[in-house]
Amino acid sequence: MPRSKLLIAALAAAALTAACAPVIGQNGFQAVDAKPADIVAGTDTRETVLTKLGTPSTTSTFESDSIWYYMSQVTEKYTYNRPQVTQRTITEITFNDAGQVAAVRTLGLEDGQRIAMNDRETPTRGRQLTILEQLLGNVARGQLPRTEEDIPGQRRPD
Repeated sequence: MPRSKLLIAALAAAALTAACAPVIGQNGFQAVDAKPADIVAGTDTRETVLTKLGTPSTTSTFESDSIWYYMSQVTEKYTYNRPQVTQRTITEITFNDAGQVAAVRTLGLEDGQRIAMNDRETPTRGRQLTILEQLLGNVARGQLPRTEEDIPGQRRPD
């Protein structure tokens, strides 16, 4: 009997310890054969970058042909908590007009900036209706049946 209690206690401790282990997720670009750090400015071209790394995660909004981004991040999630980003890598590859790599820059999690979201709303024109006004607003707004004196094609004043 004491041996079975000891076994149950050991299994419970192992289960509790396993529950505290984080779930690790890796998202974004994952280097397979070559790493973005292997790209050399001045020697590589757009074609060699595509061959080594594949298509970029995203391109620049205004200069889509000249700046490519390869992004990846690692998150850890503990039970019932939000995922926390523990590692982020963004590689920015800039091309010149000839199509050669002009610069390679690697940014990490520490290079990012937190942006405070603004929860204010843009006011809309008009007046605010209450729930009762919204529910009863269309009552008796329907068109009355036409009469003989109505002129076809013209709208009746309501």
